[in-house]
Amino acid sequence: MNLAPITIFVYNRLKNTKATIEALQRNPLSKSSILYIYSDGPKNESDQVKVSEVRNYIKKTTGFKTINIYNRNENYGLKRNIIEGVSHVISMHGKVIVLEDDLVTSPYFLDFMNQGLIYYNKNERIQSISGYTMPLKVLENTNKDFYLGLRASSWGWATWDHVWNGIDWEVKDFDSFYSNAKLRNSFNAGGSDMSSMLKNNMSKKISSWAIVFCYDQWKKNRLTVFPTKSKIINFGFAKEASNTKHIIPEYQTNLDNSNKKKFQFDDNLIVDPQITKSFAYNFSYYVRIKNKLLNIFRN
Repeated sequence: MNLAPITIFVYNRLKNTKATIEALQRNPLSKSSILYIYSDGPKNESDQVKVSEVRNYIKKTTGFKTINIYNRNENYGLKRNIIEGVSHVISMHGKVIVLEDDLVTSPYFLDFMNQGLIYYNKNERIQSISGYTMPLKVLENTNKDFYLGLRASSWGWATWDHVWNGIDWEVKDFDSFYSNAKLRNSFNAGGSDMSSMLKNNMSKKISSWAIVFCYDQWKKNRLTVFPTKSKIINFGFAKEASNTKHIIPEYQTNLDNSNKKKFQFDDNLIVDPQITKSFAYNFSYYVRIKNKLLNIFRN
């Protein structure tokens, strides 16, 4: 198998970084995989010690074919770090598997990702392969290994150079898109938060590479391949997290604990409307408002 390189983005959370890397090391394919680690620089002096702890740990990492570490000399922030890091790796290898420092993988995560990358390599309709899926009830009785979604996931994903190199990170057509209600509604089929998130990114209220990636997917009528049983869990809901502070029940999933390592994909690229509806509900106004209220009470 022509294995994709793994790329991990880390910052100042030693415990999380260790859990992410140790889980990857339990993947049988890790020993044959190239690993890249991009360590972002500290935002301030108080972060310097934590960043140094992470860097001292990753330089001792073993269990991969080769390990390449890039320590940023300044604080890039997650968006810039990912865009530049993925661009660098994908320019050398043509494909990439990406993780952040708050994701635990199942033992056959790398098998699922690599098999998906190989199977859909020349399919122009596929934007990415996701290792994560939400616990959707509609998936409980399926016997398939995957389903198709309208929205990409940033929690353990993979893509190819022909996708990544075609993304307009500046979103030059944003004004014409956002002024058209029909287009906004179409984009929001993946979740009612999508257009507003893109707007907030453009106005710099947030800094997100992922929403631009999702916009590129929608604009080009592409799909994401999701596992029906999640190969990823996110444990990064904490005060130190950059983008998530509290556990959101709708996103808490179970890690695939089976020993399945061969997965079946097909070219029948039909999106199941029931899955799409269930998927989008978890990003609905109701769910978002409910979780904001829960966060207020927790605080």
